[in-house]
Amino acid sequence: MKDILTAPFVKEMKNTTANMYRLGWDERNGGNISYMLDESEVAEYLDLSQVIRTIPTGFDAKPLIGKIFIVTGTGKYFKNVQDDPENNLGIIRIAADGTTAELLWGYKDGGKFTSELPAHLMSHMARLKVDPENRVVMHSHPTNTLAMNFVHELDEKKLTHTLWEMCTECIVVFPDGVGVLPWMLCGNNQIGQATAKKMEEFRLVIWGMHGIYGAGKTMDETFGLIETVEKAAQIYMLTAHMPRINTIKDSEMMELAEAFGVEYRKDFLDL
Repeated sequence: MKDILTAPFVKEMKNTTANMYRLGWDERNGGNISYMLDESEVAEYLDLSQVIRTIPTGFDAKPLIGKIFIVTGTGKYFKNVQDDPENNLGIIRIAADGTTAELLWGYKDGGKFTSELPAHLMSHMARLKVDPENRVVMHSHPTNTLAMNFVHELDEKKLTHTLWEMCTECIVVFPDGVGVLPWMLCGNNQIGQATAKKMEEFRLVIWGMHGIYGAGKTMDETFGLIETVEKAAQIYMLTAHMPRINTIKDSEMMELAEAFGVEYRKDFLDL
């Protein structure tokens, strides 16, 4: 059996968490990632019949029974994943009851998955209905995106439109726009349910005055979605206090979207 530390999915988690910490998106133990894995690939590294322990999830995820995820740990710092993945990450399988996680590897110090796992599982379930290839849910606190929450209306159409205006690539990268939730208490099922509802329509959901959730087929796609929003928010924050002389017109955004063949939210443009 191959060494689990050489597995591509472990390397992806190590590299992505390191990048997110380096960019200042995930201070202290802020942020979390869950990544659905292919069972046959995991079986090359782990004996799937060996369950280390079981952990209640606090949520009924019956549609995900048997699915395997690698998930960041609760209270863990992204900066430590690179050097100590076995304590800071865990590989879990949703058990037959739908409400228990079977630990297959990781959380070696007795820890467990992020407290926001129910929100992640709800988002996975919502996205899989829209896109059966969805694999990743990522939560972080990008600085400029968060700052923008305090000075811009938290309205999905208005916020998406502003972000689309900031970079030519934006309407192409996230043509489905950005969902928005008001400030809510985190770490509970209520915010998870609200996020999952938005995930039926958007791959990106902003948690007001908190951060952002992204979902995608791959780690790169999901990281890239959040990265593009953060770049647009940075440009907005650098220019919001100054008179705007130039902008990308709605007709030009439509031209962009249609040139690249993406399905975009026409109702988010004023044409």
